Amino acid sequence: MTERISFQGEPGANSHIAAHQAYPNLEPLPCASFEDAFAAASEGQARYAMIPVENSVAGRVADVHHLIPESGLYIVGERFVPIRHQLLGLKGAKLEGLTHVRSHPQALGQCRKQLRDLGVVAVKTADTAGAAREIAELGDPTVGALASSLAAEIYGLQVLKADIADAAHNTTRFLVFSREQQNAPAGNGLCMTSFVFRVRNVPAALYKALGGFATNGVNMTKIESYIEGGAFSAAMFFCDVEGHPEEANVKLALEELAFFSSSLNILGVYPADPFRLASGAR
Repeated sequence: MTERISFQGEPGANSHIAAHQAYPNLEPLPCASFEDAFAAASEGQARYAMIPVENSVAGRVADVHHLIPESGLYIVGERFVPIRHQLLGLKGAKLEGLTHVRSHPQALGQCRKQLRDLGVVAVKTADTAGAAREIAELGDPTVGALASSLAAEIYGLQVLKADIADAAHNTTRFLVFSREQQNAPAGNGLCMTSFVFRVRNVPAALYKALGGFATNGVNMTKIESYIEGGAFSAAMFFCDVEGHPEEANVKLALEELAFFSSSLNILGVYPADPFRLASGAR
């Protein structure tokens, strides 16, 4: 298998930075879309895919959660990456001369207040690094981009204003996906277990399905619903819990969940990023 790691975006994107930090020995593989990044891993073009799933300021990353179970891949790791947005411009451009700023909707949302204070028009693009490339090609000193320092280096831009995110805690959580299942062993530090499920069509099914996690003392750190197949009655739930399925309390909780669910699919059992403990993200 090719020793590469895929990500959505162009060289210099925050996903590129996350991939390099986690796997510096793997060749980065930029992809135009999340679907392409998942496909690269599922088809063997890359060993892993690095996918952002949520941000501490802007919330969930749109369109990712319904792609995860459809990808056929397994979650093998997580990584929390502090995001440092730089307001970039052409060499010689002035901050006060900017009228428009381009970037990915997530980045624009994470810097909304500061962009409003600057009085510029926010323009949505496919990704942060792509915005940097676009303004370099455009050659207009009135147009800037929100992107990384790496993107500035790659596309020959200058930083007009550094670290402009509205919140100092601006952090994105990435999940690492592989075609091969690589469940972490039990009893070797804190593990996370991710799964998707659909409850049975009976009264209070969701309440009953989740009750086992409370009674067994399992910490559920995430639960999100999404519609599957266009039917509003077929809501799926994506969850993360602390613990390993081989641990007695997690095993009992999952058994109770399965009893009240019409489907349950464990997507991965992987080591918790140390950031989770250090920052109180758990």
